[in-house]
Amino acid sequence: MTQRLVIIGNGMAGCRLAEEVIARDPGRYAITIFGAEPRVNYNRIMLSPVLAGEKRFEDIVINDAAWYADNGVTLHAGRAVTAIDPASRTVTAEGGLTVPYDRLVLANGSDPIRLPLPGADLKGVVTFRDLDDVEAMTAAADAGGAAVVIGGGLLGLEAAYGLARRGMKATVVHLMDVLMERQLDSAAGYLLTQALAERGVETLLSAQSEAVVGQDGKVAGLKLKDGRTLPCSLLVMAVGIRPNAALAKAAGLDVGRGVVVDDQMRTSDPAIFAVGECAE
Repeated sequence: MTQRLVIIGNGMAGCRLAEEVIARDPGRYAITIFGAEPRVNYNRIMLSPVLAGEKRFEDIVINDAAWYADNGVTLHAGRAVTAIDPASRTVTAEGGLTVPYDRLVLANGSDPIRLPLPGADLKGVVTFRDLDDVEAMTAAADAGGAAVVIGGGLLGLEAAYGLARRGMKATVVHLMDVLMERQLDSAAGYLLTQALAERGVETLLSAQSEAVVGQDGKVAGLKLKDGRTLPCSLLVMAVGIRPNAALAKAAGLDVGRGVVVDDQMRTSDPAIFAVGECAE
């Protein structure tokens, strides 16, 4: 008898799982996938080349619309799941759609951290997590001006490089005294700073953000703790991620930093599993 497998998350982890299930035991499950983004699965790691203009979105699609249709996978794109009911084994999504499951997989990834700075909700303050963020940054670059990126990790540097490639004056603001301090020592960090400068990216180290400055409801600059204000028409927060465990917690599952799983990726409910960045 065909079982109902529901996957929350239409990203790389959820779709890779679906591919494996289909390959190993075709016909065992009727698969339904919910995705918060209104599009098919794509390679999120390759968003940086899209931002830099080196690739198009079509180049980074992993599972196109035909894949879902050919494999009998029901996709609810642009429809985030709002609740899980382990007792009735159902999930409810935006718009009131309720779907039953025999097995449920949480693959809803992580959320970008937004610093709780005054003015952080102004228009033009974005994170760097999905295609919507890339499109917002591209539109800002097309309008010209300056961009400030908070965060000197890999993602922040890729954002600054991509924006510089699109013609913006890009500045990276980093709290530590070395870029990518988890990976690099001071000498390597210095070389990276020089390499970025050659590519049009300015770096401010040991700089702490204090507030986002606005004008007419839009970002106009970033004020630092030392009193300086960096003018900008785009502010990118690239300061890390946190596992998206809110749905699991609301459903009564064991949650630590992420959704707690065992060696079989099973949560505290034997019918519910978790994979990817949401899992712990």
